[in-house]
Amino acid sequence: MKKSKLIFCALGLLLPGSGFNCFYLQGWKSFWAWSQLFALLGGVAGWIILKDAHLHSAPGWILITFGFIAIEASWLTTIAFGLRLDEKWDAQFNPGIAEDQRTQSGWPVILTVIFSLVLGAGVMMTFLAIAFEQFFISQIYEAKKLSQ
Repeated sequence: MKKSKLIFCALGLLLPGSGFNCFYLQGWKSFWAWSQLFALLGGVAGWIILKDAHLHSAPGWILITFGFIAIEASWLTTIAFGLRLDEKWDAQFNPGIAEDQRTQSGWPVILTVIFSLVLGAGVMMTFLAIAFEQFFISQIYEAKKLSQ
């Protein structure tokens, strides 16, 4: 079965962290797909913990970081594989394909790469800003406890 670069990139862009794009390429045996899926589920659990603890839970921050990494990894693979030459894509994922069925990426693949880059950068900056803000708030809180 021919593997479409557009479907791979669309899955990575629209369902980040789920591992569905890796499942599409390699099936149920994909280590990276399972890793992303479990990391995303851990991130959801971390978010629930942080929400209940009002953002003051170290395990929650660790779990949400795994979820964040899974999402960012999905967008990064979308960028890397979306920019790969069609010949290399076919050589790796569609070996022996007929000449008339070769992959021909167009603007839809490039648009998924662009949106993955924009979303990835935006989410990363937001996550880092919130994480550093919470870190410095916790330092101020601990300093107040020591001064009393």
